[in-house]
Amino acid sequence: MPDARVSVLILAKNEAENLPYCLQTVAWANEVIVVVDRASRDETREIAQRGADLVALRTFDDFASQRNAALELASGEWVFAIDADERATPELAAEIRRVVTDPLNPHNGFRVPIRSVILGRRFRYSGTQHDRPLRLFRRGAGRWVGTVHETVDLQGTAGLLANTLQHRTIPDMKTFLRKINEYTTLEAIKFDRERRPYRATDLALRPFWTFLKLYMGKQGFRDGVEGFVFCALSGFSVAVRHWKHRELVRARRAS
Repeated sequence: MPDARVSVLILAKNEAENLPYCLQTVAWANEVIVVVDRASRDETREIAQRGADLVALRTFDDFASQRNAALELASGEWVFAIDADERATPELAAEIRRVVTDPLNPHNGFRVPIRSVILGRRFRYSGTQHDRPLRLFRRGAGRWVGTVHETVDLQGTAGLLANTLQHRTIPDMKTFLRKINEYTTLEAIKFDRERRPYRATDLALRPFWTFLKLYMGKQGFRDGVEGFVFCALSGFSVAVRHWKHRELVRARRAS
């Protein structure tokens, strides 16, 4: 497939600081599409319009819908999904171009390893170094499902790329706390919509289990003080999620 086209799909909200660098690392693609959340309050839209082929403004409802909206605009045979705070290394770009033009490629999608910098430190244990989300797939073979931690529902098999995405996430405590608030709200709403029952044991035990799993099970203690803070706040976010779920369940029962 010497002429296989690749469309890059990016979601962005208040990403004026990250988006320019992300766009630079995907300049090799045939088509770059950015879906900008209408709630963005910085220059994200203007930056996207300068660096992307297509820009769509869309009010956020859930992550899968945002990504599928970008997918609908894509024209490439293959699509590659990347977040605004991620970077595609030159090695990853070369590998993507190679696999999509390989006539013997048996897969409809590929998983991509992620390496994270959290709170200014490159994590090796308790971050996302074990994450291999499906980010590259044939346009007609997959769609995103899930409202918060969305995944690709792929028709066919998936391979694994060797090179990594660089994820510069959570640069400071302010960003960490903001993301905890945003994601726990979305997760609590999802639980309530599914009519998942609130259980006090989830609030009492799951935060500690999350911390221990990351700090001891994944050896987060080897990521230094940043590792401890990441593991502790990850456990804290679980408590916040279940407390918000509790509030929604009580409000629904009272109405």
